[in-house]
Amino acid sequence: MGVLITVLAVCAVAGLVLLALSVRNVQQYEKGVVFRFGRLLPDIRGPGLRVIRPIGDRMRKVSVQTEVLGIPPQGSITADNVTLTVDAVVYFKVIDPVKALVNVRNYPAAVSQIAQTSLRSVIGRADLDTLLSDRDHINAELKKVMDAPTEEPWGLRIERVEIKDIALPESMMRSMSKQAEAERERRARVIAADGEFQASQRLTDAAATMADTPGALQLRLLQTVVDVSAEKNSTLVMPFPVEMLRFFDHQSRETDGESAGRRVHRITRRPALTTSALIPEPATPAPALTPSVSLPGERAGSRAEVARERRDNWPTRRDAEESLSG
Repeated sequence: MGVLITVLAVCAVAGLVLLALSVRNVQQYEKGVVFRFGRLLPDIRGPGLRVIRPIGDRMRKVSVQTEVLGIPPQGSITADNVTLTVDAVVYFKVIDPVKALVNVRNYPAAVSQIAQTSLRSVIGRADLDTLLSDRDHINAELKKVMDAPTEEPWGLRIERVEIKDIALPESMMRSMSKQAEAERERRARVIAADGEFQASQRLTDAAATMADTPGALQLRLLQTVVDVSAEKNSTLVMPFPVEMLRFFDHQSRETDGESAGRRVHRITRRPALTTSALIPEPATPAPALTPSVSLPGERAGSRAEVARERRDNWPTRRDAEESLSG
């Protein structure tokens, strides 16, 4: 009787052990792939308690959650010959557990290597400005490059690839900061010039409006006087009528016109000076001097009259220039 009880106890323990070996718990985010004596069974076990043969069957659980894989910093040279260091992150998930287990030994490590090579390749084809300003395009290009060798052969889907950081050399960072400062200064100057141009246009329009409406100028003058008087200062503003300025301007123009007319009239009254007048006539032999007796007073008077007559008849320099120009 004691032997029978021992045998039953041993069988019960063995049954419990076999039951424990044959039952597998598959989580909701997992898939179970069963190998029987090394051969893949076609059916994939879903979540829940799953029973397999305790002897010969082996179950591999594969997570179908999205996994995050960080890419180590990669040094590369851009298309415009700029050396930089880039690190990124990859989000992927298993869509075919059988391919992920059978076709690749360690799919996380394989994805990491593919991501590193793809990152260097994409950066080498892009320039620095594109990397800094259009990261979405670079991320999409990385995803496209990594999808080809991972989705169909390995049963993996690359959901998203993002560049985390781009490390530039110190010299390049200083050059970029100078460029950004120059660009900001240029924009500030353009905005200031545009504002001055618009203000000048407004002032021109206002001046034209006031010129068309004389009363508006008087109102503006009175408003300025009121504004200045309201302030606490010792400035005394004396309004000056604009009509007086216009009167003085008109008088000065008339005076200038009359003086110009008198100059023209004086020039026209002068006899025209010909070229022959400027060329002296050939000298004629002087007549023989005859002795004559004259008083000293008469000789002095005759000489003065001759000099005065020559001065009156000889043309001035201005007459000569005007005659030649005519």
